[in-house]
This record gives sequence, structure tokens and C-alpha cells, in this order.
Amino acid sequence: MDALDRVKKRYATSQALMDQIRYTAESLSLGFDRWGEQHVSGPSLYFLIVAEMSFDGYTDPLGANKWPVNRCKIVTESQDTFTDVARDVAATQDGAVIVTADGTIQEQMVRVRNPPREEVSGLDGLNPADWMGTKHLSALETSLREDVIWAVTLSEEDGRVTTFLEGTYRDYPRDEIGGRWRPS
Repeated sequence: MDALDRVKKRYATSQALMDQIRYTAESLSLGFDRWGEQHVSGPSLYFLIVAEMSFDGYTDPLGANKWPVNRCKIVTESQDTFTDVARDVAATQDGAVIVTADGTIQEQMVRVRNPPREEVSGLDGLNPADWMGTKHLSALETSLREDVIWAVTLSEEDGRVTTFLEGTYRDYPRDEIGGRWRPS
């Protein structure tokens, strides 16, 4: 299998999965109307889409923070259900949500450890933006790990949604979410 075949296989289904997670984050951002108010935090999310089930080597359980798998176990099962549960989690939980490449959501939310330089190449070449906080920097660095396919964040500070892929990112500031289809 050549390099192009490996890339096609790895990302065959992940784009649709990432899009659904991103669209949910955008929906939560647009649905929150208190951005900019002093002492108010908006919804916050951090998703990692991973190729393998073995993510224990770079994550730690984050206490009692859990995704309610009894309400939604698979991202793609129902967009409405996934969005409803994500809204609740974004308002009440902290940590990264792990989603395997088949869309299965792991119950335990996690803290992601910074990758050691000798374990992950490309860390020195990262170009983080000035607005990136801890969650975004973690997602950017973690996206360099071989078994991490995508990372998606929703910022509690300003509602921006960002996707991360192999040490790069695409930022969607709240005022640009939805583009020409944005509801008025």
C-alpha cells in the first residue's frame, strides 16, 4: 500500500464525522446569545477523533466528567440527539471527548497530555495563533499524534469553532460560522 492509499483509507469516513461534530459545535455557538457579557462563559467543547482505541498512553481520566453514553453513544446515530447531548456536556462538563473513527463516543472525558518532542515530530514547526488558549494549543499539538485523525474545539470565550488536522488548523470565528447559509 503506497502513501496515497494509506491517506485515503485513513480519512475515508472521518471527514463526514468531523463535519457533523463541527456543525454541532457551530450550532451551539450560534444558539448561545450571551457572548461578550462580562463574567459569562459560553458552551465549551473539545473532541478528538482517533483511529485506534488505545489512547491511554496520552490521556488521563478527568474525574467525574463523563459523556452520557446512555443518551448518545454514536455521533452519527441522530444529529438532533448528538446536538442535545453535546449542548448539555458543553455547559456542565470539562475535558476532551474521545470519538473513535467509527463514531463511537467514549464515556470517560479526559485530560490530554502534551506530547514529548521525541515521540511526536513536528512540534517545533507549529504556528499557534495569538488567540489560542490551553484547549486550542492542546488540540493543535495532539493533532500531530499518529492515531489522532481530527480535533475540534468550541471556545467558551468567543464561540469560535476550530478544526485541527496534523498540526494545522482551520478557524471559524463566530461571526463567520454558517457563511452564506447563516441564519439571520
